[in-house]
Amino acid sequence: MFGAALMLAPGYTVAGAQNDQGNSAKQDMKDAGRDTKAGAKDAGKGVKKGTQKSYHTGKNDTKKAYNKTKNTTKGAVNGAKEGAKQPPQ
Repeated sequence: MFGAALMLAPGYTVAGAQNDQGNSAKQDMKDAGRDTKAGAKDAGKGVKKGTQKSYHTGKNDTKKAYNKTKNTTKGAVNGAKEGAKQPPQ
């Protein structure tokens, strides 16, 4: 009986190895899919962060330019008013 078990064991081992290879190929494909998904998510998050940063930077720079222009215009208007009040020499 032990001899019969030894004779069948190599066949079982070969069949088991083939089955493991089939499962590992399947698992490899699953892993590749998960890696692709994770890579796409990481890329999307990077794009989102860059877009938000450029939006906020543009928004802040626009406000800064608006305020500088407003202050410069007020200064020019006030300077013109002062110049108009003083008699020419």
